[in-house]
Amino acid sequence: MNENADGNRKIESCGTMNAEMFCAAGHAMVDWIADYLENAERYPVLAQIEPGEVRASLANEIPEQGETWNRIWKDFEKQIMPGVTHWQSPNFFGYFPANVSYPSILGEFLSAGLGVNGMLWSTSPAATELETHVLDLLVDAMGLPSFFKGAGVIQDTASSASLCAILCGREQALEWNGNESGLSGESATAVYVSDQAHSSIEKGAKIAGIGREYVRVIESDEVCAMNAEMLEQVIREDTAKGILPAIVNATLGTTSSLAVDPLRAIGEVCRRYGVWFHVDGAMAGSALICPEYQALADGLEFADSYCFNPHKWLLTNFDCDVMYVRRPERLVRTLSIMPEYLRAKQADDVINYRDWHVPLGRRFRALKLWFVLRSFGLNGLRSHIREHVRLAELFAKLVRADGRFELISCRLNLVCFRVKGDDAMNDNLLQRINDAGRIFITHTKIGGRYVLRFCPAQMNTQERHVRSAWEEILRHVSDQV
Repeated sequence: MNENADGNRKIESCGTMNAEMFCAAGHAMVDWIADYLENAERYPVLAQIEPGEVRASLANEIPEQGETWNRIWKDFEKQIMPGVTHWQSPNFFGYFPANVSYPSILGEFLSAGLGVNGMLWSTSPAATELETHVLDLLVDAMGLPSFFKGAGVIQDTASSASLCAILCGREQALEWNGNESGLSGESATAVYVSDQAHSSIEKGAKIAGIGREYVRVIESDEVCAMNAEMLEQVIREDTAKGILPAIVNATLGTTSSLAVDPLRAIGEVCRRYGVWFHVDGAMAGSALICPEYQALADGLEFADSYCFNPHKWLLTNFDCDVMYVRRPERLVRTLSIMPEYLRAKQADDVINYRDWHVPLGRRFRALKLWFVLRSFGLNGLRSHIREHVRLAELFAKLVRADGRFELISCRLNLVCFRVKGDDAMNDNLLQRINDAGRIFITHTKIGGRYVLRFCPAQMNTQERHVRSAWEEILRHVSDQV
């Protein structure tokens, strides 16, 4: 620490980096990121290391004196990069995508530099108002119900959105209206999901104090969609036992197979019994940017809440989940706590997003989403979605043409298939493919059978990558079929 001409103490730059060094390092990193994204396919998709290998390479103590950036960066390349699984590789066909794009990265970078905490309108009016505005634009672009305008919030992930929905449903079922006594002495409440629903719903029920015992799993039908008639039967049985139905979670694009639950039929059941209706569109929701896929959301007008992840298929880097709530005041009533130190002099009608999710603090996530929407435009985003659907249909055609395989389903950008054989044969094939490192695919179980999943949805995935992936699969299957 030193003193300036006025005798005031000045804190020296953190570590060994000053503004000039930051600029140099930043320019070099931008170049490195651009080169990485343009050439990500040169890396093995899965990290080729053993458990504990990364940590064993790291220093065992924090240095007493700050180190130079050059040394830190060299260690990143030497110690960290070998342990990275390359989600941005065009040969990454597993799980669902975690897309990035250059405009999105710039938005993330700028958000980090601004260091905004947008917990209240007054702590950054632009962060609040941009978020509301961008999410309203998406309502129109995706053909969502108009009552979602002014009722959107960016969560980190769909898991957090689902938890908020569960909390709202629980409070609605118990008719708390501000009751501060907690769950002690209250009636049991239940959560209803299909056997294809995401695991975050069950986890959210545990966090909300509902418990796994009261998570009702409804069997799916032959196309892996929730059976609405069975749902109503289970709700009637619970009601007769004095168990309060709290929330039904329907899925617009399940994780296993991208199956879509019958939203309209489920919504009508929820309306009859006064149950909160949440729709999880984490993956497939992005497809609604294309008019031809908006029919997938038929019945969404019954929803009390809805979410989808731009960080999966809409070119906005992780994390960014968009959640809409039919009646935001119910979400605010469920989550709002107002200590004196958070009271601010501001207009009564402004939004304080801290009351719309579990954390108090919040990042300026709307910036990167805004950059993406403006940079690509609707035509660019639609082309992105449509191309991945075309690539999935191409892969499905290749599967159909080979008698050694059976096609289980092809929905949007996800193909589910398997070798004609037992589960052990399919599991062995998956391990052989992934161990080779050239491509990465994952599996699920549908109808009790082991099924392989192929999802072509990365930013730079092209037809040549899909055809090459099929050849790689054939290379491994030829030895065992």
